[in-house]
Amino acid sequence: MKFENIPADIKSKSLKEAREEINNIIGKLENNQNNVEEFKKNYERLMKLNNYVNILYQKKMKDIKKIQKLKIKMYENKLAKNAKKIDIFLKKKLNSQRKTSLNFPMRYGLLSGGKKIRSSIIINAGKIYNLKLDKLINVCAAVECIHSYSLIHDDLPCMDNDKFRRGKLSTHAKYGEATAVLAGNSLLTFAFEMITDTEYKIREKSKLELVNKLAFYSGHEGIAGGQDLDLNYENKNKTVKEILAMQKKKTGKLFNFCCFAVACLANRGQKEKNKLGLIGEEIGLLFQIADDILDLKGSKKMLGKSINKDKSKGKSTLIDLIGYKNTLDYAKNLQIKIFRNLKKHGKKATDLCDTVKFILERNY
Repeated sequence: MKFENIPADIKSKSLKEAREEINNIIGKLENNQNNVEEFKKNYERLMKLNNYVNILYQKKMKDIKKIQKLKIKMYENKLAKNAKKIDIFLKKKLNSQRKTSLNFPMRYGLLSGGKKIRSSIIINAGKIYNLKLDKLINVCAAVECIHSYSLIHDDLPCMDNDKFRRGKLSTHAKYGEATAVLAGNSLLTFAFEMITDTEYKIREKSKLELVNKLAFYSGHEGIAGGQDLDLNYENKNKTVKEILAMQKKKTGKLFNFCCFAVACLANRGQKEKNKLGLIGEEIGLLFQIADDILDLKGSKKMLGKSINKDKSKGKSTLIDLIGYKNTLDYAKNLQIKIFRNLKKHGKKATDLCDTVKFILERNY
């Protein structure tokens, strides 16, 4: 039934009033034993009320979706602003170096777009401790170098064999495999230059701690170890526990570093650094699960890379093991847990919570 065909007295009702009348009519219908005409009249009224309520709910759902899209767009603009600042800093650092044959493929892999969500995690977590960008930007740059190096290597034919990344040819497809390996290696070492830079005015003790933690989480205990497990788990039956442990290594550990580094720069105690780092690790796990969902439900145009890769390559994911709906439920519960853990930081964690919301709501 169209909205214009609904009686005026029903259209004047609020959603609450319409639902109350529906409940009253249901009661009458259940108690009506003999009067056919009255039963018919009440039933017809009930159908009109139900149609009216359905129309209101559909309108409300459309309004909610519009608001969600607007919020996502607003957050995308924030991400873009942060990414631009990090890119300017990275370009400045790259330009200050002597030009070599690897400078261009390094630049290509590092500055070819992307959300730079890890940098936004650092910037927004920094707001918990009132840290300014000048104290965080070297760490942001280091993390983006590590992330880019890992993507360049992940795309190689001997690993995930992806020819496209962010809507462009992957680094090995453009420059060749050997050059891509060396460019990735160079970005890995470039990351540590960002932190140990003499112009980066933080405590030497903090620099040492950051270098140690970033090296640890980039190697076999983190990104590299997670990628190794990811490759070895292909076409094998793995448990939920094994998959989550792999994804925490592959993706979660670098997010752990992002939050750990912020607490380190704020000169917090070891307990607080570790605690914030674990929140970051859960944010990283959420990001990876959301990425797996997008691989199944997203579009190549939006993602800038091939979709349905996980299934075609026999990747071990939560979706493969427990199905799409259960995976989405797990992600939503994980998101709630992250919000709960950030609650103690109050309004200062608002922007970080917005990032966590975006991770699950994004479509790219």
